[in-house]
Amino acid sequence: MTIFALGNELVFPAPRLAEETGLLAVGGDLQPARLLLAYSCGIFPWNHPEDPLLWWSPDPRCILEPGDLHIARRLAKKQRQGDFTISYDRDFETCIHHCATTNDRGESTWISPDIMSAYIELHRLGYAHSVECWIDGEMVGGLYGLAIGRCFCGESMFHRATDASKLAFIALVQSLQPLGYRMIDCQLPTEHLHSLGAKDIRRDDFLSRLDQCELWENGLVVPGRFPFTPPDQASPDTKR
Repeated sequence: MTIFALGNELVFPAPRLAEETGLLAVGGDLQPARLLLAYSCGIFPWNHPEDPLLWWSPDPRCILEPGDLHIARRLAKKQRQGDFTISYDRDFETCIHHCATTNDRGESTWISPDIMSAYIELHRLGYAHSVECWIDGEMVGGLYGLAIGRCFCGESMFHRATDASKLAFIALVQSLQPLGYRMIDCQLPTEHLHSLGAKDIRRDDFLSRLDQCELWENGLVVPGRFPFTPPDQASPDTKR
């Protein structure tokens, strides 16, 4: 088993060299340039806060193509009822904080203060985004991730009300499809994601699809287009 040690140089080993679990490298940092390079190569950070910084490229990889989205009748009914309000980038910092602390994660979360700071900076730079789900002015669900080129790299989601994270994910996919997104990178397979239409593919297939997502322009990773919440829907009474 070979796990590569990263230094100060902005470079990653080829994802195909990852060991069987998907672990590829250790070390490095969470600076924006390194994170953007990692995601553009099909690599992402994931580790317990007490462990060294670990980088992964699993095989198989879980993805969802926007046209494959499956909405169960029960969820479609909830969408139509309109009890939940969906917003985009209304409160990224609260959303990532809830992703770190909700659903009994507590101290076991991989979303450490350093991770939060890194993705908040990526949000400031126009790469990281959130989708929030609200009831009566309270954020009860949501997700965050990175939009690069025509790929959305999902990072985490949370719910404090039944189906709130699923409704946020459905809204995300429905909003990204008309923007020309080719896939949502769900990283690791879960029953939750499979129920929404996600599928597992081989890493080589994933990397080939990623190469088709128009990630680079003039030597820079391109921030993906993202929906926005109209100003008249972002009033203070609906933000914690």
